[in-house]
Amino acid sequence: MPSPHPETHRTHRIGWLRAAVLGANDGIVSTASLIVGIAASNAAHAEIMLAGVAGLVAGAMSMAAGEYVSVSSQADTETADLARERRELDADEPHEKKELAAIYVMRGLEPSLAEQVAEQLMRYNALEAHARDELGISATVSARPVQAALTSAATFAVGAFLPLLIVLVAPAVHLVASVITASLLFLALLGMLAAQTGGSSLVKGACRVTFWGALAMGLTALVGSLFGTVV
Repeated sequence: MPSPHPETHRTHRIGWLRAAVLGANDGIVSTASLIVGIAASNAAHAEIMLAGVAGLVAGAMSMAAGEYVSVSSQADTETADLARERRELDADEPHEKKELAAIYVMRGLEPSLAEQVAEQLMRYNALEAHARDELGISATVSARPVQAALTSAATFAVGAFLPLLIVLVAPAVHLVASVITASLLFLALLGMLAAQTGGSSLVKGACRVTFWGALAMGLTALVGSLFGTVV
């Protein structure tokens, strides 16, 4: 009998993929929007570059800090839940076994089979069984604060560098149009790459990031143009 082919799943990519896409998307959108807004106010080329570089550094640090704090909070919650579950297992293991069996019954198993499954899984690793099936915590999707922070900061910096590169090479007279066009192209490619990595529709992935990017750049260009004529 031939051995079954191993299946390839994408859930193990959830943590770093979310942080990477969020970081790169924010890097492109926020830096391009900042550049477009400053350029629309008739600022000098050096001022536009300075604003873009400052936005890159500040944004990368903000993304790292924000991801670390938020994911650390998630990790703290998971740790607290696991500690509580460990205490409950030590205090009343038979009750916890019934609780686990009830979960399997709700998922479609016969009560007798559910009891057998719960007993065998708890004999192998009781805390892991309850963490996975009662709390929804597994190694695949557990919180990793440092990984999320570093990934977000690095990808933000890469994303932010792209519109800055356009500022360096584009003619001053076409600066705003060049940054907007190139940034939307970068966003579309990013959306397609994220969709490909995650196994979803390329068109959907490209459209949802370019729409919000275009809206952000359009609004900041409007604000820059209005305040540039007033100040």
